[in-house]
Amino acid sequence: MDLPIIYHPDYVAPLPPGHRFPMQKFGMLYDMLINDGVGKPEQFHQPVRPPVKLIELVHTPGYVEAYCQGSLDGKQQRRIGLPWSEALVNRTCVAVGGTILTAKLALECGLACNTAGGTHHAFPDYGSGFCIFNDLAIACRVFLQEGLVRRVLIVDLDVHQGDGTAYIFRDDPNVFTFSMHCEVNFPGIKQKSDLDVPLAEGMGDDEYLQTLGSYLPDLLSHVKPDLVLYDAGVDTHRDDKLGKLQLTDTGLFCREMQVLSTCTKVGVPVACVIGGGYATDMAALVYRHSILHRAATQVYQQRWF
Repeated sequence: MDLPIIYHPDYVAPLPPGHRFPMQKFGMLYDMLINDGVGKPEQFHQPVRPPVKLIELVHTPGYVEAYCQGSLDGKQQRRIGLPWSEALVNRTCVAVGGTILTAKLALECGLACNTAGGTHHAFPDYGSGFCIFNDLAIACRVFLQEGLVRRVLIVDLDVHQGDGTAYIFRDDPNVFTFSMHCEVNFPGIKQKSDLDVPLAEGMGDDEYLQTLGSYLPDLLSHVKPDLVLYDAGVDTHRDDKLGKLQLTDTGLFCREMQVLSTCTKVGVPVACVIGGGYATDMAALVYRHSILHRAATQVYQQRWF
């Protein structure tokens, strides 16, 4: 049995030429995983667009309706940073379905990886920073409501604080939010996660990995989660346009191995999303995202076969 990987062609929606959000990376990531032999076509699972009622477990009905119908005002739309289209609405919803499916397969198989997801800046009634609906939060609420999990740990290692996720679960004892991010970076106003670890600009591989190692094992012991949702943003890389940290490709690989091995060794299923990543060199960026799937494949084979 192979590592479950989740992808849908609708993860790519058209944007205006020159838009700074790297939408094409999602399709390129699928192609790279296939071409490099990281994944075989048969191990990819295709999500479906979830019912609106699942999105409304996190987001207010008014916001969901306004976004889906294209009636947000100009200020709300600018805060999201992505021009509205029916194709983008579909892409947004299908990506949420992808993270739900990733969590489902992680619970069944121990580990699963999406090829999108990590829209952690979305709040209940507005979107922000290229994030429209919060896939991590929605997946949490779905599985908590269905009684399939009692405690969830969100490990957010995107370079930006998971502010929307922190706000959504600020009073929820069943979800523990852990965000390790660059302190002097977007968002300007931070929320309060259950555990925030702000990092100094310019931090490199060794210090970053040591910092992560000083928190993660204790967190697993303390929280005792039934599921980890892992946001593996690669905007921590030294060549990222929005990052301000100094991780290398090797550092990213070590980070993914550290997170996935630490969790699976104590028997906690991990559902992974790719998070943020921004670069002019699209091939290099796609490779950085693929490091998650390469590491997960290695951990999956070591742990179960």
